[in-house]
Amino acid sequence: MKSTLTEDEIEQYQLQLLQTLGYSYCNGYDIQPEGRNQERESFGEVVLKDRLPQAISRLNPKNPHDALYQAQREIFNIASSDLFNNNEIFHKYLTEGITVEYQKNGETRGEPVWLIDWEHPENNEFLAVNQFTLTGCNGC
Repeated sequence: MKSTLTEDEIEQYQLQLLQTLGYSYCNGYDIQPEGRNQERESFGEVVLKDRLPQAISRLNPKNPHDALYQAQREIFNIASSDLFNNNEIFHKYLTEGITVEYQKNGETRGEPVWLIDWEHPENNEFLAVNQFTLTGCNGC
């Protein structure tokens, strides 16, 4: 009987567990720059930029396109030299939404744009990615 587990066995078990819970799976090598299903332009990108606008649109169908784009810009413009502060801001965006202002019927409105649907978790996309290489993080 084998007495120790390898790191790979633990990783594969955890990925299977997440998939059982409904997560989709991507191998980081496949979505990296020049991967067969590339979703990142550089190894410094943390956010999967094609998935983000799709998720924001799906979760906020009543908000105008400009407001959704403004929220997306807010995410990419969290840029202080203090990593703790950046994480705190992003956590606030996740939990409270991103308040954006836009004009509707000649009136300025401030509405939250949600990054997570807390009331209906099935509307969110859950993605497990392993072997996600990160170097020279942009905005980290």
